[in-house]
Amino acid sequence: MPGKQTTLGRTLRLARADVLALVDQAEDPRKMLDQLIRDYSNSIREAEQAVAGTIGNLRLMEADHKEDTVAADEWGARALAASRKADELRAGGGAAQAETFDNLARKALERQITAESEAMAAEPLIAAQTEVVEKLTRNLDAMREKLVGLDSRRDQLLARAGAAEARTRMLDAVASMDVTDPTADLGRFEAKIRREEARAAGRAEPADSPLDAQFERLDDLGKKAEVDARLARLKNNGSPSTGDGRAAA
Repeated sequence: MPGKQTTLGRTLRLARADVLALVDQAEDPRKMLDQLIRDYSNSIREAEQAVAGTIGNLRLMEADHKEDTVAADEWGARALAASRKADELRAGGGAAQAETFDNLARKALERQITAESEAMAAEPLIAAQTEVVEKLTRNLDAMREKLVGLDSRRDQLLARAGAAEARTRMLDAVASMDVTDPTADLGRFEAKIRREEARAAGRAEPADSPLDAQFERLDDLGKKAEVDARLARLKNNGSPSTGDGRAAA
């Protein structure tokens, strides 16, 4: 009986448990729900076996009570029959035979009293067992309803979990994207090109100026004329001289 009482007590506790509240607090809804449904289904099967065993015991007690009640009635009828036979014999002058039937009536009455006592002793036990069966049956029905609720809540939670995962992936993807304005980079690149173009133009402008080129050619001609004049004086005088006609020191 201790094992049965433990099973029945666990059945009552499970029937009162707020299972759906536990599911709402699950960190991993899929694993939590799958394991919870398996455990709860096993608990329901254990509860069904416990209820079936309790009902079986109740039916045995009821059968024994009925047998005791029937036996009490039968022994009462036998006692009555023996007593009447004794009265008939005594009325007819058979006192010795009458006493024999009175003794049979006494034994029948003893059996009747025993059967009645057993039936009376079983009645409160039957009443208590009936109450337990009714309570367990109600709790078992409540557990079955909660299992249906678990199946429904499981679909809801998994849908919510899937939506949350999809939202998280989307936010991660958005966070990893470069959302800066690409025209800013183009503007910086354009400014760099303009600086390079200006630098190239600045370097090319002196080289391409016609006036500067003419002055450079004029300077080259003057230098060549000076060289030729000094060479002539060198040949004539035997020594070089400066451009103003004086001899070099």
